[in-house]
Amino acid sequence: MSPVLFEKKNSVGWLTLNRPDQRNALSLELMHDMQQKLNQIEKDPEIRVLVIKGKGPAFCAGHNINEISGDKDIHQLREIFSVCSEMMQRLHRLPQPVMAQIHGIATAAGCQLVAACDLAIAESGAKFATPGVKIGLFCSTPMVPLCRVIGRRRALEMLLTGRFVSAAEAEQFGLLNRVVEPHELAEATEKWARDMAQYSKFTLGFGKHAFYAQTDQDEASAYNYAKEAIALNCLAEDAREGMKAFLEKRRPEWKDR
Repeated sequence: MSPVLFEKKNSVGWLTLNRPDQRNALSLELMHDMQQKLNQIEKDPEIRVLVIKGKGPAFCAGHNINEISGDKDIHQLREIFSVCSEMMQRLHRLPQPVMAQIHGIATAAGCQLVAACDLAIAESGAKFATPGVKIGLFCSTPMVPLCRVIGRRRALEMLLTGRFVSAAEAEQFGLLNRVVEPHELAEATEKWARDMAQYSKFTLGFGKHAFYAQTDQDEASAYNYAKEAIALNCLAEDAREGMKAFLEKRRPEWKDR
């Protein structure tokens, strides 16, 4: 069986981590398969939104410890973490908004995967942790998206203590957008994804790129970037159609350009 399953429903793509007996650990095999499927999704004109979820009792328990322990040399270890870092950054470069649907645990690189997605929804019993410190392995790569999403103080607390954070606390931190009851998770995720998928694929991709381009700039630089971006956006065919449809009180007909 493929380590990552892919399904397309309407305009939403679904990627399912498919190593439930390993708590969907991010093995090299799984990460390479994920990258290949992200390549296909990026080029698929029908997919407007992507959802990542896990099969079995957990969302993702992080790296496969067997692959990073033992007699691995520095070159082997660099490859594993380079592939993982590229996969995480690829989620930001993907034109489609990427949502994480979390159940069970999301630990270490699994928590990193949640933070690397654009949006996240979880069931109320989900738990999050960066527990590497407990085994002498500080979660250095997970801290990159984590501190950017939840801030330095809270990220350091998670990284230095390794404690589990509840879904309610993760929502308060800003790691999650929404928390729902377990029986509502699948339906709530699909509805949220469908709501976004009704919009122009061009506009979603343009906006996502613009967001990440300006987010780490100082305010003046961000405004200089954003005013140019929105001016160019106004010239796009879908923007012209959307504004015209608004004035004519009708639904827009997107051309995705």
